[in-house]
Amino acid sequence: MKLRKDVTAIALVLLVQGCGILPALSQATTLTGSINRTAVSVPQQPALMQQTAQYDVRPRLRRLPPHTVYRNVYIHDNRPYFQRHPKVKAAVVGAGVGAGAGAVTGLITHRGILRGAAIGAGTGAGVGLVRSSHTMKRHPLVRDVATGSLVGLGLGAAGSRHGGTMVKATALGAAIGGGYHFLRKLF
Repeated sequence: MKLRKDVTAIALVLLVQGCGILPALSQATTLTGSINRTAVSVPQQPALMQQTAQYDVRPRLRRLPPHTVYRNVYIHDNRPYFQRHPKVKAAVVGAGVGAGAGAVTGLITHRGILRGAAIGAGTGAGVGLVRSSHTMKRHPLVRDVATGSLVGLGLGAAGSRHGGTMVKATALGAAIGGGYHFLRKLF
């Protein structure tokens, strides 16, 4: 009976991790902007707001030219919130994907849909931040292994309440992430 539960948990981790890594990868390509767009978009330029001139009449130690004008120019950024904050966008998109995967895992394993969704949202936010990190982009093997281990940990935590199963799922996810990295380089 115990062996059957372990085999079921491992099969579930493999199944859901395979489903979870593809949205995370597509999220990374979306965030880096490598999707081809058919519509022509005009990049928004920051608008300059002109201020009224303010004269400085404070006494100075040295003499200034008679009509020195000081102006404060403010730049208004017209970009939407998620374009100005890409890390927040990565965390939100990852949390959404993770919440869905965690809810399905909790439903299948009878551990609670809401519990699984909460664990999956936290794990997905972490995966989104790892995938969008500038440091991790310079180290792709570490990024893929970290992504796999986080996905495995999230699925193991959502699908089981035993620490041993979570550790096994994390190790399995790290192995799958490393294997994915090397297979991607081969093909």
